[in-house]
Amino acid sequence: MTGYAISLGVLAIVAIAVIGLLVRKPESTVTRGGRMLAFLALFLLPGLLLLGGAGRHYEQAKTTRFCRSCHIIQPYGESLYIDHAGFLPASHYQNKRIPVERACYTCHTNYTMFGDVDDKIRGVKHVWHNFWGTASDPVELYEPYPNRACLECHAGARSYEEQAVHAPFRTQLLSGEKSCLMCHNLVHAVSKLDRFRRWDPEARR
Repeated sequence: MTGYAISLGVLAIVAIAVIGLLVRKPESTVTRGGRMLAFLALFLLPGLLLLGGAGRHYEQAKTTRFCRSCHIIQPYGESLYIDHAGFLPASHYQNKRIPVERACYTCHTNYTMFGDVDDKIRGVKHVWHNFWGTASDPVELYEPYPNRACLECHAGARSYEEQAVHAPFRTQLLSGEKSCLMCHNLVHAVSKLDRFRRWDPEARR
């Protein structure tokens, strides 16, 4: 348990204790100090707990483990472990080109001013469709995958800039006229996973 979680737990205990005190001695709210205590217990502390819990969930929702906990996303999570260099998610995940703890979030969050907010709105849509059984199978993106998500890391990198095959398309890739996925098209490919060997990170230990 992290220090953050412990702090929330302590805050919850304090709130419950104060509310219990007020329930046992309601007459204490007659005084100004009692009213302040009641405001603290009934509004301020629960508000802080709500904000703290939302913040903790917000951070947890960025983790690869959280994404993979959704049944419909599990095959996409499995594609991170395919033992094939051509699999885009696998090569990035296994070689730590992205933070492994936030693999899904890193590649599927728009790099814009409100990218985090947009991502969370899409997340709520995912939960909604999953709950009502209206999610597409296979899962489809709400909009085409943006080159910006790739170029945020690869633009300026030697492995990208010095590849001769990129040169004719560099301007079109920057503008979005051409997609990086026109060549790097072996992405999650969940329907093909059974054709490839699985990489076991525990085997090397």
